[in-house]
Amino acid sequence: MKVLLIDDEEIIRHAGSQTLELAGFAVENFADAESALPQLQADFAGVVVCDVCLPGLDGLQLLAKSVQKDAELPVVLITGHGDVAMAVQAMRDGAYDFIEKPFSSEQLIEVVRRAEEKRKLVLENRQLRRELERRSGIEGRLLGRGAGIEQLRRRIMNIADTDADVLIMGETGTGKELVARCLHEHSHRAAHPFVALNCGALPEQLFESEIFGHEAGAFTGASKLRIGKIEYANGGTLFLDELESMPLTLQVKLLRVLQERQLERLGGNISIPVNCRVIAASKSDLKLLSDQQQFRLDLYYRLNVATLNLQPLRERREDIPLLFEHFVLQAALRYHRPAPIIAPSRMRELMLQSWPGNVRELRNVADRFVLALLDDLPASEAALDLPSLVERFEKNLIEDALLRAEGQITAASLSLGLPRKTLYDKVKKYHLGAGEG
Repeated sequence: MKVLLIDDEEIIRHAGSQTLELAGFAVENFADAESALPQLQADFAGVVVCDVCLPGLDGLQLLAKSVQKDAELPVVLITGHGDVAMAVQAMRDGAYDFIEKPFSSEQLIEVVRRAEEKRKLVLENRQLRRELERRSGIEGRLLGRGAGIEQLRRRIMNIADTDADVLIMGETGTGKELVARCLHEHSHRAAHPFVALNCGALPEQLFESEIFGHEAGAFTGASKLRIGKIEYANGGTLFLDELESMPLTLQVKLLRVLQERQLERLGGNISIPVNCRVIAASKSDLKLLSDQQQFRLDLYYRLNVATLNLQPLRERREDIPLLFEHFVLQAALRYHRPAPIIAPSRMRELMLQSWPGNVRELRNVADRFVLALLDDLPASEAALDLPSLVERFEKNLIEDALLRAEGQITAASLSLGLPRKTLYDKVKKYHLGAGEG
């Protein structure tokens, strides 16, 4: 840590600097307070020792400015004889301590060392609080250290506080709703409702009433007015999961709401203004579905302003240890069980799995692990030698490539950088199904 020594008397500066340097402190001295001010920033790693009587900006004025920038920055004041009452008041105003002239070398060293210890503790606590805040923020919600998850977090924070509608693409279990909630929580809409609707969970005859609402008497059984999900999300965020399941007839109405930010309840004629952000999620390629006339192309482009693509777990295997440990701790708390130790052999097996259910499946495995119900994964991989482990990993890579290439050998061979014949032989070896293209 550094000590800033401020005194207009050269003899005192020289003697003080020499004393502190011999005691092991790094010292930078100044003849006036104005020259030292630029270093007095929040989180300055050091201590200030300043004479009260200075030309220009005096020690008390310097103290006031330092308190404004960092109320916990330790400022030790050097006072002349008879200024004790003033020094006591200065301590009430935020000074750490004061030294009365003339003072001994031991007294100076003792006061500065105590101030340094306090400053170290303050800065360590601040760092700990920052880490806890990060864990409770987006890094605590979207766990992972890999480049893919870090890029996703950056993109979320880049668009979270805008009103742009967002399309989230990802396989089942990759955390699409979690990402949607992160977007909501880090936006200016966070104090308003987050309304989630699974488009695949409602029968078509109820869908329109659920999302747009209805007036009393709109249909048989509609005895009273119902506020729909879009209207209920006013001021906040509407999350539409499994958007690919929305009936085509209702996609037209949703598109109109997105364009005009107004809706009409079922059975009503009044246009109701709505102010909500729409976040949609799909596990299917909406562009491909629109090419097949199964999804409206204009709705796809309306939602495709900002798109977030979530990686499947098999493409972010480096995050599996952190995620699994986190889920194990959560499960231990939930089931009031001690968190079992995760053996390296167990973690190796987890890393080699294909995880078709993605993060959701991994959480389920963690729950069963804590409950000692995990029988489907071997407890040890000691029996597998290195060639067997390499084969297991190679098989998983080829399965991933074939999945992305929709089973086409040629496309998969290009992504893997393998000759088509070599890949075909490996597909036969591992008994993997693939197309001939």
